[in-house]
Amino acid sequence: MSNYQGETLGVPVSLEEIKKSYGVVSRFYVAVEAIFEKGVRRKGLQLLSVIPGEVVLEVGVGTGYALREIASSVGENGKACGIDITPQMLEITRKRLKKAGLMERVELYEGDARSMPYEDSKFDAVYTASTLELFDTPDIPTVLNEVKRVLKPTGRLGVASLTKKGKEGSLFIRFYEWLHQKIPKYANCRPIYVEKSVEDAGYQIIKSEEFTLLKIVPWRIIVARPLTN
Repeated sequence: MSNYQGETLGVPVSLEEIKKSYGVVSRFYVAVEAIFEKGVRRKGLQLLSVIPGEVVLEVGVGTGYALREIASSVGENGKACGIDITPQMLEITRKRLKKAGLMERVELYEGDARSMPYEDSKFDAVYTASTLELFDTPDIPTVLNEVKRVLKPTGRLGVASLTKKGKEGSLFIRFYEWLHQKIPKYANCRPIYVEKSVEDAGYQIIKSEEFTLLKIVPWRIIVARPLTN
């Protein structure tokens, strides 16, 4: 199938290889999150609208900028949890949260989002940014179903991801996918069809906005709720 007809590229490296590569770049990724992803993070958390007293999970905490904001938003009576496969990222996050005086309301876990350690219906909200597009195509519904398991029936999912919809022929998408195929260990994420992936996993999208980073990088930011039978 042609890429111009709706194909999402696969990820030809394992999660273990991704874990190693992010461990290597973790110190440099701080700048990426702090500077380049600031606008995406602000819009994603604004749409998710975390309130005091909620229990919120971030899948793929990176270097902790979003989790710090989530922990601040849930207040003293709430709880913020974060899961990531990369120990170096979690250590940076832990230091950031300690410096902000927020670790008492945070739990961090090193693990795989395809099989999380949390009980059913635990969270009021789950947030994930720059993470869903790291998983191989068959694993995306697995992650979204696992998120649905740990979400309360009335909970909400916030996703910020590189998007391919409507941008298939753009120079940036073509170059990024070429890079992904040439050096997948380091360009291991790739644009995906965010809304379709979420809807196919059994969610109803309630908010959706496009965000263009640096005037060329297309992102889709959504908030969705699990469909009830």
